Amino acid sequence: MALVEVRDLVKTYSRRAAPWSRPHTVRAVDGVSFTIDTGEIFGLVGESGSGKTTTGRCLLRLVEPTSGSFVFRGEEVFTLPAARLRALRRDAQMVFQDPESSLNPRMRVGAIVEEGLIIHGLGAAAGRRARVRDLLGLVGLDARRADRYPHEFSGGERQRIGLARALALNPAFLIADEPVSSLDVSIQAQIINLLMDLQRQLGLTLLVIAHDLNLVRHICTRVAVMYRGRITDAGPTGEVFGHPTHPYTQALLSSWGQV
Repeated sequence: MALVEVRDLVKTYSRRAAPWSRPHTVRAVDGVSFTIDTGEIFGLVGESGSGKTTTGRCLLRLVEPTSGSFVFRGEEVFTLPAARLRALRRDAQMVFQDPESSLNPRMRVGAIVEEGLIIHGLGAAAGRRARVRDLLGLVGLDARRADRYPHEFSGGERQRIGLARALALNPAFLIADEPVSSLDVSIQAQIINLLMDLQRQLGLTLLVIAHDLNLVRHICTRVAVMYRGRITDAGPTGEVFGHPTHPYTQALLSSWGQV
């Protein structure tokens, strides 16, 4: 059963080539449609600038879509009022590409992970602190380091902190935007394995946004390939990678030595 249904998603921006020129419309996302089944790991892949990150941000309305539909658990997200949207964000969270810039450097790690619980008024102080300890342990961090600041952690550890923060509200749907692209190769496999373990353990539905085809092939059951804001190929990962139909998909796979 589909947990996520995206139909004809469009996001446009108005740009000027120069301050004195007339604005022109750029379609960053141009009629994108896909579904994600409950418990599935779905990949959205493409080069930088293809529109995949904008797509993910539109789904959570971190960027407001221009048009289209996003149905989550049978509810249309793009027309939700502010109060209902806030409640929805307990069920849908995002892990950002760069853990260094997405974590407030002035906040201690424990406070970062706890922040969502406070915003949504969940639990008393002692219960929240216990929840933070549990979450840090869940992502493989020592809970005794909760009083430290993000700069005192490595890049891989900061990404684990971002994961703990995203999981604090027990979301059903997690968007992972280039979750390992900013990490050393030696650390990437650890984070990928952690994501897969958490998905199985917690029953998460994942949208993995990536340009790394090997990552997508390894963990995603289905994949959609984006190019210039549109989906060129979509389907089971093995079929898309084994028999690409669009010239762009063929060229992309060829550049990675996949075909």
